[in-house]
Amino acid sequence: MWRQLAGPHWRPFTVLAACILLLAALDAGQGAFLSAATAYSTLQIFATVSLVTLGLGLTMMIREFDLSVVGMYGMAGCIAVLTGTEHPWLGFFLALAIGLAAGIAQGFIIVRLNLSSVGVTLGGLLVFVGIAFVLTESRSLPYDNLAVALLLNERFGGIFSIRSVVALAFFASAAMIFAWTRLGRDIIAIGSDRRAAMTTGVKVDALIIGIFAFSGLCAALSGVLLSYSLASASPAGLADVIAPAAAGAILGGISLGGGTGRPLGIAAGALTLAVLRSGLNAVGAPPFVNDIAMGAVLLTVAVLDGPDLARRLIVVRRLARRSPTA
Repeated sequence: MWRQLAGPHWRPFTVLAACILLLAALDAGQGAFLSAATAYSTLQIFATVSLVTLGLGLTMMIREFDLSVVGMYGMAGCIAVLTGTEHPWLGFFLALAIGLAAGIAQGFIIVRLNLSSVGVTLGGLLVFVGIAFVLTESRSLPYDNLAVALLLNERFGGIFSIRSVVALAFFASAAMIFAWTRLGRDIIAIGSDRRAAMTTGVKVDALIIGIFAFSGLCAALSGVLLSYSLASASPAGLADVIAPAAAGAILGGISLGGGTGRPLGIAAGALTLAVLRSGLNAVGAPPFVNDIAMGAVLLTVAVLDGPDLARRLIVVRRLARRSPTA
């Protein structure tokens, strides 16, 4: 049983459960952590970063990395606020279309010119941030349609909002696609061995372009929903998304070497970060404790994933089996 829980597919859920149990113990029966308010806060934090984590995680699964999500996250929010005051759907779809087109363009450059995704998306990051500063004239923009902001943050079912439901629906759809189609297997194959995937008929170039398009779409959607919900947009105010997104993907079982991970694992990784932040706030911990706790969890997962540790554990198990019983 423990071997299954510690496996690569179950580990994100094991880490999530361990964090919940630890925070519940720290709460010491006060009820601040295990409350509807904390659950709502957790899902709001989850909605803020999880879609970016999903897009970034999929690029990591094919052994690439999309740094441009930071710039797209902020730029899409600025575009939506500038164009969607009177017609929110216009700003919404315009920002999403730009995110999708930018992802396709970056993926096309990567596969056609055989360039590193880090270099290409770093260029995309700088371009998107620059465009956001030009569009906003280097200032924060208010969003005057407060009805939209209130609607996106309105609580229903005790713990949900439109933003959190959209994020959960994206993960559910991605999980079903991975489970019921060959797309998930093809993505894993590309990350494991790109040349072998090509020989088996996988459309590698098309999938890489599609994944970067999806990553751009996810970053744009997340940026729009957050900017609308905050009733403001800033060209630099959302720049801290890359660290929690990458951390959530790693906690979700994604390897920088590619070829591992599942959408539900990524969801569990992003939810772990959200649980830590909202749970520590609920129990009254200082803000810096969240960074320490996140670092400790990441370090623990990194150690557990280390090949040297795995080999040593195998040796220990073999020696234990050979040793005579008392």
